[in-house]
Amino acid sequence: MSDTLSARTILIEGDNGDEIQAYLARPDGDDRRGGVVVIHHLPGYDRGTKEMVRRFAEMGYDALCPNLYWREAPNAAPDDAAAKVRAAGGVPDERLVGDVGGAMAYLRGLRTSNGKVGVIGHCSGGRQAVLAACHLDLDAAVDCYGAFVTGTPPEGAPFRGNLVDQLPDLRAPLLGLFGKDDVSPSPEQVAELDEILTRNAKPHEFHSYDDAGHAFFATDRPAYRVAAANDGWERIGTFFRAHLGG
Repeated sequence: MSDTLSARTILIEGDNGDEIQAYLARPDGDDRRGGVVVIHHLPGYDRGTKEMVRRFAEMGYDALCPNLYWREAPNAAPDDAAAKVRAAGGVPDERLVGDVGGAMAYLRGLRTSNGKVGVIGHCSGGRQAVLAACHLDLDAAVDCYGAFVTGTPPEGAPFRGNLVDQLPDLRAPLLGLFGKDDVSPSPEQVAELDEILTRNAKPHEFHSYDDAGHAFFATDRPAYRVAAANDGWERIGTFFRAHLGG
């Protein structure tokens, strides 16, 4: 754990060489450490996500959240940016992979980097964390109730289909944290994901919580569940220490 840290908004190179905004938080000191790419949820690049980035810095990691909506809505309020991107059909999967790849490269380029980088996302970001880990050489991935990794998105959903055909290419160990009362993903969809990864010999660890639905980590929502969130954070810390160091 780090007693002091710094946080700031920067510009990084994303997909196709595009310059995009990102939020960076780092613990003080020159010790070698792992990095964490935080993928924001569908509501956008908001205060809650930035608090999460700082929390990872407090845990001892260099943490970076790319603003996935920067191209469509630079400097817009999170709600306005999210509405614009949702109306356009969501973030294209190929661009997401490129933006996470740029964030990963930035973290590995820091003088404090030990060369290891993980990714984490909640809700749509959970799906995107799995997507990124199917295409990039990440060292760990965390999916917090990612919708439609399996299952069929409804008409008009801001997702480009599920990831079933890409899961055999998963390149990183995966930690999955889910609520048993969730419907996206439902317990049946989580079971399908578990079965696919097991069949393809992909290292993974899943935990599903009683009396928890979608967004149980979100402290500013009625869906917040203290016990599930606290246990989830403990498991994230243990998982990242095992795969990223620290």
